Amino acid sequence: MPRGAKGDLIMKVLVFSDSHGNTHYMEEAVQRDKPDLVLHLGDVNSDARALQAKFPDLPMEWVCGNCDGLRRDLEKEKLILLEGHRVLMMHGHTRDVKFGLTAAVLAAREQRAEVLLFGHTHDALCEYEAGLWVMNPGTVRGGWEGASYGVISIEGKNVVCYTLRLK
Repeated sequence: MPRGAKGDLIMKVLVFSDSHGNTHYMEEAVQRDKPDLVLHLGDVNSDARALQAKFPDLPMEWVCGNCDGLRRDLEKEKLILLEGHRVLMMHGHTRDVKFGLTAAVLAAREQRAEVLLFGHTHDALCEYEAGLWVMNPGTVRGGWEGASYGVISIEGKNVVCYTLRLK
């Protein structure tokens, strides 16, 4: 659903991970930022379903995390297209992201993704290198450093990613 002309903001996507039973901050971010789409990177998918019930007109996508049980109906990794841009979603536990990003980045490059999204570590990260955005939105549940989430902004033909902290 394009918002403006070429060069303007076309799509705003909020990225959540590791909510672990806390939907409050996700609801707050959705109400404030008014995204076109929400992505949840796992741990806990029932929170994503609760968010979808509260905002039924808001499209959502999610993947399964290591604390989401043995859900055969949920993918552990998913490649999606956002306005023609390839985005690889994963929780990250199957790629051992707590021990390094090599396997996850390789998977993203093999699928020609422009954006790699993962969670699992609860540590926010956002960097761009050699044509690939790598983003972990951190934990939207909150912790020692507070709750955080990610934003993907598609502006014209450009993709911009960043993370935000909630108080």
